[in-house]
Amino acid sequence: MLSRIPYAALAMMFLCLTNVSAAPPGPQLPPQPKVHPAGVPANFIMVSPCIPGMGAHWANPKTGLHATTIYGTYEGKPVFTEIMLLPQDFAAGKSFEDVLVPLPGYHIDHVDIEYLPHGHPGMPFAHYDIHGYYVSHAAHEKFCPVTGKAPM
Repeated sequence: MLSRIPYAALAMMFLCLTNVSAAPPGPQLPPQPKVHPAGVPANFIMVSPCIPGMGAHWANPKTGLHATTIYGTYEGKPVFTEIMLLPQDFAAGKSFEDVLVPLPGYHIDHVDIEYLPHGHPGMPFAHYDIHGYYVSHAAHEKFCPVTGKAPM
């Protein structure tokens, strides 16, 4: 899990965009695939390339990062739903409903919760990255190998 942190940080750096048409100079979006993944909402765009052990990240560029649904794909197929939550939200007793819901036709196989005490680009403060994977842990650990060309 820790070996993915630098790659996850890269992915989240792209998520700091809030409006694609008015995006300030900075990180560029990766090339968008010719075919939008089935099931991923049409207003979501790919914001990171394939991240080892995870997949490519898709987000709605008009929403913020906090408690917002993000989807992941591998080889064009949905493989996870993700949300990022702040420690203070848990401490305050806040509840979040319907944010870690699988896309229609999928079910969550398992959930990985990662605490990032220093955050990452795009969300440079303490928070939790919570992934609800639709595939087994063994399967997603093989996604986007570090050596060779990583598929999107």
